[in-house]
Amino acid sequence: MKVKAAVLHALGASQPYAETKPLVIEEVELAPPGAGEVLVEVKAAGLCHSDLSVINGSRPRPTPMVIGHEAAGVVAECGPGVEDLNPGDKVVMVFVPSCGSCLPCAEGRPALCEPGAEANTAGTLLSGERRLERPGATPDSMLHHHMGVSAFAEYAVVSRRSLIKVDDEELSHEEAALFGCAVLTGVGAVVNTAKVPPGSSVAVLGLGGVGLNALLGAKLAGARHIIAMDLQDSKLNLASELGATGTVNAADENAIEAVKDLTGGGVDFAFELAGSVRAMEQAYRVTKRGGTTVSAGLPHPDHRWDLQQVNMVAEERTIKGSYIGSCVPVRDIPRYIELYRQGQLPVDRLMSDVLDLQEINMGFDRLASGKTVRQVIRF
Repeated sequence: MKVKAAVLHALGASQPYAETKPLVIEEVELAPPGAGEVLVEVKAAGLCHSDLSVINGSRPRPTPMVIGHEAAGVVAECGPGVEDLNPGDKVVMVFVPSCGSCLPCAEGRPALCEPGAEANTAGTLLSGERRLERPGATPDSMLHHHMGVSAFAEYAVVSRRSLIKVDDEELSHEEAALFGCAVLTGVGAVVNTAKVPPGSSVAVLGLGGVGLNALLGAKLAGARHIIAMDLQDSKLNLASELGATGTVNAADENAIEAVKDLTGGGVDFAFELAGSVRAMEQAYRVTKRGGTTVSAGLPHPDHRWDLQQVNMVAEERTIKGSYIGSCVPVRDIPRYIELYRQGQLPVDRLMSDVLDLQEINMGFDRLASGKTVRQVIRF
């Protein structure tokens, strides 16, 4: 079938994207779903910094590629062997397809699925196949999949293991899309990776969609201090509205001391969600002795953080990475949606704009500026 999709032809695009147009809206061929795969009509897809990192080359991926990984839609067709989904089912897409049988999956850590990671790096589905190509069917016409999803398209073929069924019919597709990445990653970093206990002190550095979800997760966990840090005052104001007990502009020369003053010496848990070495350095420095610094940011692979090892040892520090919020999607997405319905995770407050697919390059300009939280494309 022919579908409209946003195709990235090369990495390392420069701004302004609205002029250089790294994403080209093209009509591409989408093959039917194979065994264990599902054809999904995409209804909404979020613009995430992980997409931007592919566009600007910070996250190397094979091209040409149909990108987009945070999305929700409706099942249109099930491939052979898929018996637990039906056409018309509402689904959220998950950008790490978990095979269910590798060692991390067996240990209850599907976010670290080894075949899923290999498929994502190669730009294929979990099966190793590609279902996207340019019209013409030449040896060079095949297109790569982004994170097993390729959501910036009218339809997508994905692995069944990339989908979570959503039973809440009142949840809009735009809201549902956020649960596929921003909510899983941000809330999960707090409740799954760090396991923040009630009464703890928390700092969140980087107030994009993931960072503000981490803030909501800290409030949900019962943190007594929640310090929000960012370069944009507008995001700091929103953080205050969402439950931050204090805000600090990360550009201030006395930012570290300000956090320590607000928390009596530093925080128990600091979350770096900006994807920058400078933010990671700040996160470590605002963490108190014996505390934990967690990063879910994804900077360029060449970027390095200079750690003073003796300090880590002498102060019994913990440094942890968090990928997709250390989540178990089939468990966590329904839980987080229910918490949203109860008003405890107001993720709808994070939706900045709703865009048309044709506006996607402009949307990434806004994202790169740091002045927007979460934009969603509505199909």
